Amino acid sequence: MAKKLSNNQLLLKECIQQEYEENGLYDKESSYFEFFAASQVLKNYDLSDDEVASGIIGGGNDGGCDGMYVFLNNDLLTQDQVENLSAPKGSVLNLVVVQAKNTTGFSEDAIMKWKTTSNNLLSMSSEEKSFVDRYNEQVRESFMMFRDAITKLVRSQIKIQIHYYYVTLADEKHPNIEEQANELKELVKSLYPTAMVAVDFVGADKLMELYNTDTEVCVNLEFVENPIARGKNSEFISLINLGTYYKFITDDNDKLRSSFFEANVRDYQGKNSVNTCIAKSLASEDGEDFWWLNNGITILAEKASPITNKELLITNPEIVNGLQTSTEIYNYFSVNKAQVENEKRNVLVRVIVPTSEESRDNIIFATNNQTNIPKSSLRVTDTIHLQIEMYFKSRGLYYDRRKNYYKNQKKKATDIVGVSFLAQCLISIFLRKPDFARARPSTLLTDDDTYKNLYETNADLEVYYKTALLGKKVQTNLTKTSDMTSAERNDVLYYLLYGVAAKIFGKKNIQFSDVKNLDLSSVTDEVINDLKLTIYHKYKELGGNGRVAKSDTFINEIDILLGL
Repeated sequence: MAKKLSNNQLLLKECIQQEYEENGLYDKESSYFEFFAASQVLKNYDLSDDEVASGIIGGGNDGGCDGMYVFLNNDLLTQDQVENLSAPKGSVLNLVVVQAKNTTGFSEDAIMKWKTTSNNLLSMSSEEKSFVDRYNEQVRESFMMFRDAITKLVRSQIKIQIHYYYVTLADEKHPNIEEQANELKELVKSLYPTAMVAVDFVGADKLMELYNTDTEVCVNLEFVENPIARGKNSEFISLINLGTYYKFITDDNDKLRSSFFEANVRDYQGKNSVNTCIAKSLASEDGEDFWWLNNGITILAEKASPITNKELLITNPEIVNGLQTSTEIYNYFSVNKAQVENEKRNVLVRVIVPTSEESRDNIIFATNNQTNIPKSSLRVTDTIHLQIEMYFKSRGLYYDRRKNYYKNQKKKATDIVGVSFLAQCLISIFLRKPDFARARPSTLLTDDDTYKNLYETNADLEVYYKTALLGKKVQTNLTKTSDMTSAERNDVLYYLLYGVAAKIFGKKNIQFSDVKNLDLSSVTDEVINDLKLTIYHKYKELGGNGRVAKSDTFINEIDILLGL
C-alpha cells in the first residue's frame, strides 16, 4: 500500500502544478520544478526569474547538477565578469549546486553523483577537456568559472563556500543518505581544506516554509532619540546606535542583507582610502562620536510607520547612500560581536518615503552622483527607463527596472521584462550582435555609443514594447522545445530572435521604424518553429556549443540561411 502523503506534500504538489500551468514557460512539470526549487533555496540572494533560469543546467550528462550558481559577496557572477574580477580581502565566493526531483523521497544516487562530479571538476589539476564526453557544457563551465574565480582572487584571501541543496517533496531521509552527504563534505574539504561545505536536504516541510516566506521585508529601526519628522510619515532624521544599525542590516544568521543595497549603484570599493578611514574611525577609542566623522546613511522605504516615539517599522528598505559605511560597520562588528550590545557611538540616518518614482530616482541619482561613478551604473535611473516601465505597465507588461519589484507583486513571469533581457533583444535585432547579447550579459549597457544609439538617439516606447513582446514570444517558444537542452536554448535564443526579425523584414539592417510598424500577430509559432529548426541544425553542424554562440561569425551563417 502506498504511503499516505502529508498535508504539505499534497499542498506542494497542487501548488507546483498550478504554477507550472500558469507560468507557461516550461515543456513539462519536472522542468518547472527545477526552477521552482532553485527559486526557493536561493531566495536570500534576491535573484530575478531570468537569473534563476540562467543557472538551470539539468538534462543529459549533468552529473547530478540541475542548477549551478556562483556568487561573489552574494552577487551572482557571470562568465564575462571573471577576466577582470577583483574583490576586497575577506570576500566570500560561494558555489551553489542544486539537485531537484519532483518525487517524495531522497536517493543515495544523487549524492553519489555529486561525489564523482565534485572530485572530477573541483580539483584544480583537472582539465575541462578531459570530461567533454561525460558532463554537459554548462556543468563544465560552471565549475570552471568557480575555479577561475578562485585563481583570479587568490591574493584577496577570499573565503570559499560550497553549498549543495537536494530538493524533493520527501518527508524523511534514510541514515545512509546522511552518511553519503558526510562523505561528500569530506571529499570537498580534502580539495579545499579551509572551505565551508554544506549539504542541505530540503524536503516538503522546509520547501513549504521557504515558499511561504514573505518577500516583503518589514524591519524595525530604533533611534537614539525622537527623530525629526516632516510630512505625514514620509521623512525622518535621527541618530542610530552603531550596534543597533548592525542588527538592522544583518539577518538572523548575521549575514549582510544584500537586498537592502540593491538600489545603491556604487559597489563596495574595498580598502580604498575612504573606507580605510571609516574602518579606523570604527576601531578608534578616541572621544569623537562616529557620526561626527561620517556623512551618514540614506534609506528609502515604501512605508515608514512609527511604532513608538523612537522606533519605526520600515517596509522594503533600500539603502541608497551609505554602502561603504554600512559595509565597514558590518565588517567591524562581524569580528567584534561582543561590542554590539556595548556600543555607545551613533550614525546619522535619514529615512525617506518618496512620493513618486521620479522622486525616488532623483534621490538615488543625487546621493550617488557626488563622486565619480561610471554613468553606466546610474542608467536605470534615466528618464527613458521610467518611461519604458510606465508604457509597458499600461499594456500588461512589467519592466523590471527595480529588480524583482513585480515578481514580489506576484506578476506572471511571462509578463515581466528584465532590463538586461530588453537590452539583449535590442542589441540582437538593431545592432545585429546576438553573439554580444549571449556572451556579455553583465556589460550590455556599459558602452556609451551603444547606449546612446539604443536609448537616446532612437528612443521610441512603441519599439521597445514590440521588441520585448517579440523577444518573449521567441523565448517562450524555445523554452517549450523539449528536444533542446537548456544550454542549447540559451545559445540559440538571440540568434533566433534576430533571424525571425530579419526574415519578416527581408533584410539584416533592421531599423526602429521597421519594428514600430510590425504586426505582431504575424509572428506565429509556425514562423518561429520553421526558422528554429534551420538555425538549430546549423548551430549543431558548427559544433553546437557556447563557443559557436559567442563567436562573431555565426551571425553570418544565419544571414546565408536567410538569403540575405
